[in-house]
Amino acid sequence: MAGGAQQDDEEITGINVTPLVDIVLVLLIIFMVTANFIVRETVEVDLPRAANGGETVQGLVNVVLDKEGKLYFDGAAVSETDLRAKVAEAIAKDKDTRAIISADQSIAYGQVMRLIDTVKGQGIAKFALNIEKDVAPAAAPATP
Repeated sequence: MAGGAQQDDEEITGINVTPLVDIVLVLLIIFMVTANFIVRETVEVDLPRAANGGETVQGLVNVVLDKEGKLYFDGAAVSETDLRAKVAEAIAKDKDTRAIISADQSIAYGQVMRLIDTVKGQGIAKFALNIEKDVAPAAAPATP
């Protein structure tokens, strides 16, 4: 046995994994408790819903257009000219920069397209539109 008395001339052939399991469980508990505190500030946006949304890789640039039409770049409020400068700066650091664009569903389509055009115009070729995954596809309203 691992805890029993052994003679001095015998080799230890068994490994006691109980301390390893204890340490792993303590680390898991610490991770679970601290994970709630490591949250970035977010801007509340009422995202459109879609039943068949794909998973996206977290991009390096997050651009948000809220319901009042205010722009946010990585959580900080910016003007459209500041957005252009920050996107150009991100492209200068990494030419493969990707963007995740989030827009409130009450925003007009033209404003969202202008935002996409602004981001693409600064050199970001790959971007994703953020959605909130819906459980069931919404039924299209019937037109009389």
